[in-house]
Amino acid sequence: MLYLITGGERSGKSSYAQKIALELSNSPLYVATARKWDSDFQSRIDRHQNERDERWTNIEEEKYLSKIDFTEKTALIDCVTLWLTNFFVDNKNDVALSLEEAKKEFLSIANQKNTNIIIVTNEIGMGVHAETHIGRKFVELQGWMNQFLAENANEVVLMVSGIPVKIK
Repeated sequence: MLYLITGGERSGKSSYAQKIALELSNSPLYVATARKWDSDFQSRIDRHQNERDERWTNIEEEKYLSKIDFTEKTALIDCVTLWLTNFFVDNKNDVALSLEEAKKEFLSIANQKNTNIIIVTNEIGMGVHAETHIGRKFVELQGWMNQFLAENANEVVLMVSGIPVKIK
């Protein structure tokens, strides 16, 4: 089963996704896709890790989700935006190549047997218009990947002010 949890910044996506994961498993995986860019970002990562208790198995993987065996497991992948950023930066802002690589990685995990995968993503295209050309390219990448994920998901939930709205 594949769940996609989407919404704006601070809409309650991660909390809701964690709730689903714990309803599905007593020992879910938490797959963190963040790259540690600086000390401020490390503080954010530390805060998120402290929110999870001993039931969680934490895995840090910036790009290659295909390295992880999700078979017979429940996993929360948080988040697509940070994950895509890693492809985008490493591919020198090439949207097409980044999208191709991300789709390939997603399909490698989506085809694993008897899994519950909960993916958190951001609807950055619903926010303020990106000021820079690179920012606008990333918004396009995120939007296309979100559409691909939603198409492949069994359930899609839009978080609005902490309230889950099931859209698929």
